[in-house]
Amino acid sequence: MISMTTPPANPLFANALFARLDSAERILVAGAGGGFDIYAGLPVALSLLHQGKDVRLANLSFSALEGLPVDAWLAPDVAVITPETSLHQPYFPERTLAQWLELHHYPSTVHAFARVGVQPLRAAYRALIERYDIDAVVLVDGGTDILMRGDESGLGTPEEDLTSVAALAGIDVPERLVVSIGFGIDAYHGVSHGLVLENIAALERDGACLGAFSVSRTTREGALFVDAVAHAQKHTPDHPSIVNGSIAAAVQGAFGDIQFTSRTRGSELFINPLMTLCFAFELEGLARNCLYLDRIEHTHLMRQVSSAIELFREEIRQRPPRRIPH
Repeated sequence: MISMTTPPANPLFANALFARLDSAERILVAGAGGGFDIYAGLPVALSLLHQGKDVRLANLSFSALEGLPVDAWLAPDVAVITPETSLHQPYFPERTLAQWLELHHYPSTVHAFARVGVQPLRAAYRALIERYDIDAVVLVDGGTDILMRGDESGLGTPEEDLTSVAALAGIDVPERLVVSIGFGIDAYHGVSHGLVLENIAALERDGACLGAFSVSRTTREGALFVDAVAHAQKHTPDHPSIVNGSIAAAVQGAFGDIQFTSRTRGSELFINPLMTLCFAFELEGLARNCLYLDRIEHTHLMRQVSSAIELFREEIRQRPPRRIPH
């Protein structure tokens, strides 16, 4: 029997994530896993902007940032991307998002972190946080592999996500939160979502879970998110985001095997309303529940992160997949 001795501070009608950010003035919303992850943070970022907050955007980048000019760098391993940034490659989600933001008259700078290990990424985060005097960070994952402890049968693609978590776990910021949106999408990468639910329950018991809310197209932020994803698909036709495309389809009421890109040809998708849920957590608790975070603490390269996770996986007994019985 689980008992509760201290009544929660928030009433049911208050959203716990935004309640935690209510006193924050300068908030960094960052994509944890690279690629188009920052798009998954748009509903939260736009809502904060609409509340009058000073919101900065960042993303762990898969783009070839080394091709940027010297004056594009705020600090080592963090570049400042604007709508006018030189398009030196066809795949550049940060620049595409900057252009969409300008189109809709929002602040149009997106910061891009290099794909590096924990130590240099932490230094880059610290430089960005100090430059803008950030008092809250919301780290966003499109998908659920950021919630993997490390002993599951399948981890998805955890390297970038948990490098971001580890980097921020070592920085003192008044509020550090994590948002995961896109429940079910990572089944494409071997994640058991029965184990995801087990992990969320463990985070709830640990006091690190802040509940969930859905992104609806009836909201201003939901409609803008769908528009931003469509804009990105149009401007990156050869490599559209499967994750955000799936979430946007779910926000619009699509269901089942909805194919919106040739990248998923041969795979059966299961677009469904659960993909619109944003699960929110305290970053400190999420970091505490990751079983290998200490193994990647001193990494400088992403391949070192991958090697450390592989070695950890060889030493443990993995939890088998858990079927959701419904």
